[in-house]
Amino acid sequence: MINELSFKKGDKLVIIGGGFAGLQLAKTLQNKDLRILLVDKQNHHQFQPLFYQIASARLEPASISFPFRKVFQKYHNIDFRMSDVYKILPDEKKILTSLGQITYDHLVIATGCKTNFFGNEEMSKHAMSMKTTQEAIKIRNKILLNFEKEIFATEEEKIALSNIIIVGGGPTGVELSGAFAELKNSILPKDYPSLDFSRLNIILVEGSKNTLNNMSNDAKQASRKYLEELGVEIRTETLISTYDGNVATLNTGEKILTKNVIWAAGVMGNVLEGLCTEAVVKNRYIVDRYNRLKNYSNIYALGDVAYMVTPKYPNGHIQVANVAINQAKNLGKNIINTLNNKPITEYEYIDLGLMATIGKHKAVVDLPFLRFHGVIAWYIWMFLHLMLILSVRNKLIIFINWAWSYITKDTSLRLILTAEKRKE
Repeated sequence: MINELSFKKGDKLVIIGGGFAGLQLAKTLQNKDLRILLVDKQNHHQFQPLFYQIASARLEPASISFPFRKVFQKYHNIDFRMSDVYKILPDEKKILTSLGQITYDHLVIATGCKTNFFGNEEMSKHAMSMKTTQEAIKIRNKILLNFEKEIFATEEEKIALSNIIIVGGGPTGVELSGAFAELKNSILPKDYPSLDFSRLNIILVEGSKNTLNNMSNDAKQASRKYLEELGVEIRTETLISTYDGNVATLNTGEKILTKNVIWAAGVMGNVLEGLCTEAVVKNRYIVDRYNRLKNYSNIYALGDVAYMVTPKYPNGHIQVANVAINQAKNLGKNIINTLNNKPITEYEYIDLGLMATIGKHKAVVDLPFLRFHGVIAWYIWMFLHLMLILSVRNKLIIFINWAWSYITKDTSLRLILTAEKRKE
């Protein structure tokens, strides 16, 4: 493919997906000589790194959700449509959506990831996942509602309600396990004095030998130590074979009664219908160093759904927010340079490191030349995540909630919000 982009002033650019990549690209191209339309099935951007705090009743959804129309109020060249996207028609330069057809001159696919159950349909049916705000709220509702049910439950029902299994020892699983453990140790006994929370078991199941398996040995060892100190039961080199909504069967043959299985074990790219199969590998779109799709001159993919091979990353980039944001920035700058007849640059990922938090004063940080854990790591994690929040108002709300929780070891956000069933 030639190393030029085909953008012209006045062209219509459609972005599918308003996650980190899609939103960053739109913001980079604000008030430029392009017509931009962002399409997303949600009407808001979701700050996924803090979903676990919604699920564990530490933050309210509005704290980490940002309506697109509010974000774009001052951008005269950007519009938004709330719609599902069903199919891409590249020959006609159209996408099929739940609201009808949308035409484009250029298309950017930034649809992110969805939960990967690795073909286990039973798990997909009965386990909870956490890839959207709604799913995080669903977890919060179910876990809190179970404690209400436990007051009146039989002994066997109490066992099932008191076992929370989290599948996957990556950052999501580790952070969620730590958050539930702190709920168990410091908060829930005050809400439910009649319940015995020593019976509440938080079980983290991980198929590899370690938690945080993609991080340094220091992070692996520290995260396991912190989780065990909080009372989390860790089962490494263990898989769940089946789960029918009541009994989880491990690959060891052990059966665990549980009403709560949360799946955090894997993701896969959100690939749409309509493009040639040669452009897709491992549920991701094959792109060049300019994020342009293989075999297409006017279609691009960003972030988790893009598969870009570079000398440093022969198997594609890791699916994290920093890659998505910086790919979007690079594509945005290349588009602007093309409009101004300036040279464009290939994308090169600069690894700034990884981090995860396990609980109060418990976090791990892997930087390119420095690795540490503990209190300082926890403060750095909080500061960086707070800075990534879009609005000053939301930064302040989250900071107040975190400060209140830090001082009181409590939160006031344990609301169970479910839709009422209409009487026929």
